[in-house]
Amino acid sequence: MIPALSFPLLMALFAGAAGVVIVCSLRATGLADVIADRTRLGEAIIGATLLGAATSLSGTVVSVTAASAGDASFAISNAIGGIAAQTLFLAIADVLYRRSNLEHAVAEPANLFQCVVLIGLLSLPLAAMAGPEVAVAGLHPVSVVLFLVYATSVRVGARIRETPMWRPTQTSQTRQDVPEDAAERHRPVTGPLLVFGGLVCLMGAGGWVISQVGTELIARYQLGSSLVGALITAVVTSMPELVTTLAAIRRGALQLAVGGIIGGNTFDVLFLVLSDIAYRDGSIYHAMQAADVFWIAVGLLMTSVLLAGLILRQKHGPARIGIESVLLFAIYIGAVTVQVIAQG
Repeated sequence: MIPALSFPLLMALFAGAAGVVIVCSLRATGLADVIADRTRLGEAIIGATLLGAATSLSGTVVSVTAASAGDASFAISNAIGGIAAQTLFLAIADVLYRRSNLEHAVAEPANLFQCVVLIGLLSLPLAAMAGPEVAVAGLHPVSVVLFLVYATSVRVGARIRETPMWRPTQTSQTRQDVPEDAAERHRPVTGPLLVFGGLVCLMGAGGWVISQVGTELIARYQLGSSLVGALITAVVTSMPELVTTLAAIRRGALQLAVGGIIGGNTFDVLFLVLSDIAYRDGSIYHAMQAADVFWIAVGLLMTSVLLAGLILRQKHGPARIGIESVLLFAIYIGAVTVQVIAQG
């Protein structure tokens, strides 16, 4: 049993689960690139849906497990804290991508659309919290709306990629989403999908272990649920996004890298839907703490900055990275500082 473990063993278990999640996500990135070519859906769409959902699974398990145990703040902060951390990962990727500003290189309308959807999705929990406490069978109507908006955005995003109504200016730094091997498009996709599914199951199991360790840390050391959720489990379960982003950039799949982060962030909002279902003490939105609202605001701000960077498409900024990346670092570091000070 986890409560009987010493602190070193507890951390070893935590690190082992995180390692499983990260290794599986690294392998999943290569498979997602193959699947994007063979299905002809493109890197941005596969990154935003299949890869985004897969790398977010461990975080989903953490939030749902916390909600079912009655810890709403842990569930919410884990979901929203992951969005902030993952957005920061794009700034880290921009630092490592030396050819140009990463946001300039990935000129893709689908990514812009997903950012807009994410801003809308993040605003809905705030509206639910401020509105009357309504729940049908323990489920708030906003949870249904969140799911419907996400499902619709996936379909519309695919249509935007297939028949865009506008196209960005092409420059020497723009990265086109073109399959590296034309023969890849004619090979069967079943094998990669099955392996991908197996990796997803392992990532889900790793997420469950991480959730158990996080719950034990809260109980054993009287840590705030929001602190553990936003700054520990959220960051650890978001590491697959960092790994897959860097791996995708190394492969030259820039659209997959950025689409995976934005799509993962969008999928992370669905943590709240599943958490609302698992939370049996009423609407989870009305169990939000001030710290949870704070991280939603941080997620909104960071997504707005990212969207502005994707539209601005600055070629080079300070230290050869985009000004949006500088702002993302500043916002996240500031948010962490505020959270730690608030924890006391």
